[in-house]
Amino acid sequence: MNKILVLAEKPSVGREIARVLKCGKKGDGFLEGDKYIVTWALGHLVTLADPEAYDEKYKSWNIEDLPMLPKELKLVVIKKSGRQFNVVKSQMNRKDITEIVIATDAGREGELVARWIIEKAHVKKPLKRLWISSQTDKAIIEGFKNLRSGNDYLNLYKAAVCRAEADWLVGLNVTRALTSKYNAQLSAGRVQSPTLAMIVNREEEIKNFKSVDYYTINAKVTGINLLWENLKGNSSIYDEKMANDLLKKVTGSNGEVIDISEKEKKKFSPLLYDLTELQRDANKLWSYSAKETLNIMQRLYENYKLLTYPRTDSRYISSDIVATIPDRLKAVATGEYKEFTDKILREGIKANKNFVDDSKVTDHHAIIPTEERSGLSKLNSEERNIYNLVVKRFLSVMLPPYIYTQTTISISINGEIFKAKGNVVKEKGWRKVYDRLDIIDGEEEQELPLVKKGDKLKVNSVNIVKKKTSPPARFNEGTLLSAMENPQRLIKLEESDAKTLGETGGLGTVATRADIIEKLFNSFVIEKRGKDILPTSKGRQLISLVPEELKSPVLTAKWEKQLEDISKGKADSRSFLDNMRKYSSELVTTVKNEDSKFQHDNKTGNKCPNCGKYLLEVKGKNGTMNVCPDRACGYRENVSRTTNARCPECKRKLEIKGHGEGQIYTCSNSSCNFREKASVFKKRFDNKAGKVDKREIQNVMKKLNKEAQQTVNNPFADLMDMFNKEK
Repeated sequence: MNKILVLAEKPSVGREIARVLKCGKKGDGFLEGDKYIVTWALGHLVTLADPEAYDEKYKSWNIEDLPMLPKELKLVVIKKSGRQFNVVKSQMNRKDITEIVIATDAGREGELVARWIIEKAHVKKPLKRLWISSQTDKAIIEGFKNLRSGNDYLNLYKAAVCRAEADWLVGLNVTRALTSKYNAQLSAGRVQSPTLAMIVNREEEIKNFKSVDYYTINAKVTGINLLWENLKGNSSIYDEKMANDLLKKVTGSNGEVIDISEKEKKKFSPLLYDLTELQRDANKLWSYSAKETLNIMQRLYENYKLLTYPRTDSRYISSDIVATIPDRLKAVATGEYKEFTDKILREGIKANKNFVDDSKVTDHHAIIPTEERSGLSKLNSEERNIYNLVVKRFLSVMLPPYIYTQTTISISINGEIFKAKGNVVKEKGWRKVYDRLDIIDGEEEQELPLVKKGDKLKVNSVNIVKKKTSPPARFNEGTLLSAMENPQRLIKLEESDAKTLGETGGLGTVATRADIIEKLFNSFVIEKRGKDILPTSKGRQLISLVPEELKSPVLTAKWEKQLEDISKGKADSRSFLDNMRKYSSELVTTVKNEDSKFQHDNKTGNKCPNCGKYLLEVKGKNGTMNVCPDRACGYRENVSRTTNARCPECKRKLEIKGHGEGQIYTCSNSSCNFREKASVFKKRFDNKAGKVDKREIQNVMKKLNKEAQQTVNNPFADLMDMFNKEK
């Protein structure tokens, strides 16, 4: 009997699809049923070959051997996942398999995962595509009823290949050129370099900022706080003499109400979440990194099936989803949400353009709840936080607007105009959903007394407030995501370039931004102070060495536009890659001709135990470590690491420093003097509760290790390897 092979991206997704398709017979790396065989990748099973696959000389990094420009880039099986590749290949080549269904993630990279495996396995069987936005049983069943031809996604695959090969050609060539020329581990790329450049430029703006004094004049009458304004509505005064003259003019005078205006205002809910907006809010509320939020979302999508596909850049749903909204509302109709879901279902769903717009949905619609509710009780606090954010936003777009009356009172004091504004809430509308969550910017709500035009009011006090202009704020992960999404708001650009950036969604994609930020941290070119992100000395120097064009967000935006055109069949992939080869060669020439130096200004007095070079002290995301400057050596050791343990005196997080028996806990608060040997500190927790916590931690670590081994393209894998070596 002929069968259909289904290729999923991960084991967990494969098992779920197999269950729905009734594939109960267990095989080695696959599940089989009467009609279907379901197998899976481990993220990427196949990747582009390293440079040494083309020529032995590339095993050494020499600037004279650059640029590396193979005519055709080769595919190789990733060593760690070779066993599973052979499983997938053998199943695909079975004689009873007449068709292959690609069921990897429904996006550009998911298409690449599957097609590279199929190409490397030399399979020429008919292809179908499963394209779904949630992992519920209903979505999977409907998806298999409406499979698309694989040919419909051939251009998407071409765009994915172009993206991967462009990153290989540009990234590897310029990284090798910089590293070889300056004898330092320096990495550059089409997205990471302009992102780092924005961080470095912001630090320069802060450093060069000259603060200026300015003044405001405040007045108080009974029950009203007033602020002086000029005829243009500005309240800031940059001339101290003028401010003092105004103060003298109004001091001792009474006020007269010369105008009262009332305006009814409506505010509609913010748009539904795409990934970037969700990452921003999670960072603002709970300091989750962009990568943490994506990982949490991925679990809510894949494991619990409570939310739809996370890697989306749309903030709307398509009209065909509207019919499913009642079931989604019923799924979230618990606890604090029930009154809102009941109201929406009772009054009817008004599918307006605020959240339903087919023209603004491409591959995937906005992140919304699914029809599932069974996994809610299993969520940990982080998962519940993200789930709640999505549910609140989903409900809010279907609730009435927030309506308030804004009252402005204008008072003349000796001919100078002072104003007071106050709001009276008429209907909370969608904002009621957020009563327990401080994320929506509140309106100024000064309660104003009843006055009428012509009333004379006694002025109780008038005073000058001296202020200083502030430099731009440093980026945190939330604001950096915003800057990556809209770099044209921060940089002066030609109108056409700004338009291109706006059309392509800025630097990177919703799927890659979190990884880019992590890569910058792991390369030690940026560091954190509290929530703030700062460039390191290495980062500042690197940006001065990177070719100018590669630092511009316009370049990557133009590339993304071309990739989008390729995915739609509007541009030629071969022409794009030819241009990438030419550009890579130009970049290498620029680096070779540069007359600059790189200085390690973070050398320690300690030598690397492996190669004898002086170690460099670098700050990672969660602590300080010493690393060997030799790329081939790669030795690293922890100096201090921020833990989740809390200081018994001031409750700030503790850092652990040193090695072995000499390890000590110190408080991260510089004004707190708490220090304690690790062995003594741990005895505080040698009780039953402490043992339970330890057991839980061990279980989590086992789970993370397992996930890291199962999914080759999981960026956590390298970190786990490092952690295990350090133990």
